[in-house]
Amino acid sequence: MKISVIISTYDSRDRLEKVLKGYACQTYRDFEVIVADDGSPSSTQVLVERHAQDYPVPLRHFWHEDKGYRRQEILNKVIPATVHEYILFTDGDCIPRNDFVATHALHAERGRFLSGGYCKLGMDLSKMISADDIGEGRCFDLQWLERQERMNLSNRLKLDAGPIAGKLLDTITTARPTFNNCNSSAWKQDLLAINGYDERMKYGGPDRELGERLENYGVRGKQIRHRAVCVHLDHPRAYKTEESVRNNLAIRAETRRKKIVWASCGIKKSGLTLFTTP
Repeated sequence: MKISVIISTYDSRDRLEKVLKGYACQTYRDFEVIVADDGSPSSTQVLVERHAQDYPVPLRHFWHEDKGYRRQEILNKVIPATVHEYILFTDGDCIPRNDFVATHALHAERGRFLSGGYCKLGMDLSKMISADDIGEGRCFDLQWLERQERMNLSNRLKLDAGPIAGKLLDTITTARPTFNNCNSSAWKQDLLAINGYDERMKYGGPDRELGERLENYGVRGKQIRHRAVCVHLDHPRAYKTEESVRNNLAIRAETRRKKIVWASCGIKKSGLTLFTTP
């Protein structure tokens, strides 16, 4: 199957470069990569264009003007512009293991969305990881990581589980399969059927709300958190506010209470000027 990978980013070139390196090392090759850029300076475009010259899969850059946190709006512009029927969402601070896209392709299923997780690293280790560490797979090796920083139990289980143990852990975990911005995938037609992201939402839960509307639509989550592995690079989050979290929780509560499917302020409400680079 063919997959469109959407990487959301904002002014984080060092982290994005590491993430792009991860997708260049995938064992699966039948996919495109789209960087959904929430208003970064032009240096991010330059970075993507430089990689696109000899990238192993098609690589595109979508951008809109910086008017504050508008991640959901740029994603709603990118979703209809994807080439393929299946979409994998991730962030510009999450480096994928080399079987990451292959794992999503293997477990994709009609009537389901896939719910992955992440292994969060500390700030010092996040900065230390190099392109060679990614290319050689060291940053996914539990023993190598433990020599740099103590891993918690959740990280150990994800990093050390193979396909068989990973399947067992995904079966017995008490964590619900939710839609996670760093590691989830769904069919494009299902995302269009619910009108994409709710653009009223800021940081703190918009992906979970999208997943809840998918469930209201009849698309159930499928757990792959111990099989689709990515490492999450730490960084400051100045865009997180108590007000945005409260607002998002209220929207999510209404979505669940009223069984809302269609985002009234979603893809078909978007009216942004969009700039793309091939």
